Amino acid sequence: MPAPLPYLPPLRKYPLATALCAALLGPLAQADDIVVVTDSQHPVHVPSGVRLIELDQPARIKAELSAHLPADPARSAALVQRRLGDGGIELQQRIGSAYQGVVDAWSLGVTTIPAVIVNRRYVVYGEPDVAAAVALIEAHRRAQP
Repeated sequence: MPAPLPYLPPLRKYPLATALCAALLGPLAQADDIVVVTDSQHPVHVPSGVRLIELDQPARIKAELSAHLPADPARSAALVQRRLGDGGIELQQRIGSAYQGVVDAWSLGVTTIPAVIVNRRYVVYGEPDVAAAVALIEAHRRAQP
């Protein structure tokens, strides 16, 4: 259960405080949940704080694990097991995160990449510039309140 909010007096009685709060907290109120879905063939510059899902990340990790394997299946399996063990928690987290990203992109209904999704509600397809895609979404939101 979230902690109760502290009591704040009505802001209409304090216009200077209202303006100051709006100026200081405005960027937080404007902050959106932004997700970018792409792959290595469609590079996108992603600003900090934006989640990046690379759909081919699981395949790239699999290629790392299976690189230069011997022809003998038993030796190959043992080598992959050793690589998995050597990778430790960090590798396990990378694998889990990569597959979770694919599931999340699927659940968002992404049909084309790159895709920039804002607040799980708005999407711009094909725009590699995240700032430009977000600007398009903001313009649409202003025009369609």
